[in-house]
Amino acid sequence: MSEEIDALDRSIINALQRGLPLVPHPYAEAAAALGIGENELLARLRALLDRGVLTRFGPLYQIERAGGRFVLCACHAPAERMEAVIDAINAHPEVAHHYARTHHLNLWFVLAVARAEDLAPALARIAATAGVEILPFPKEREFFVNLYLPA
Repeated sequence: MSEEIDALDRSIINALQRGLPLVPHPYAEAAAALGIGENELLARLRALLDRGVLTRFGPLYQIERAGGRFVLCACHAPAERMEAVIDAINAHPEVAHHYARTHHLNLWFVLAVARAEDLAPALARIAATAGVEILPFPKEREFFVNLYLPA
């Protein structure tokens, strides 16, 4: 981690990676299990997000069950335009995150749309604004990895 975190922040990150309890007041119950109040838990989560220690905190959905789509996408961004291409891609609210690779297809990102029919228009808009060809790689099969990264 690029930022130093204290023992309580570390405990919060480790505990909440496994999920929140499915109860009427999940943050209160999670906070109680950590020995703190709900307001402190929420304030610490906000601070971790604001400082960039956490880049996202929220649920993961099986979007296809609701009619949407997640699609892994790749493109070739010329080295001299890499930052401009990244900025253009990230400007679209449908883009969940991106990462660079050392390959001809050197920029990858995840596209999320609420409706399957929104996929092609979103890809066309992103390609046009970024000035690169976008190659979509739709999910053929789902894998549950249960990734856990202790802080």
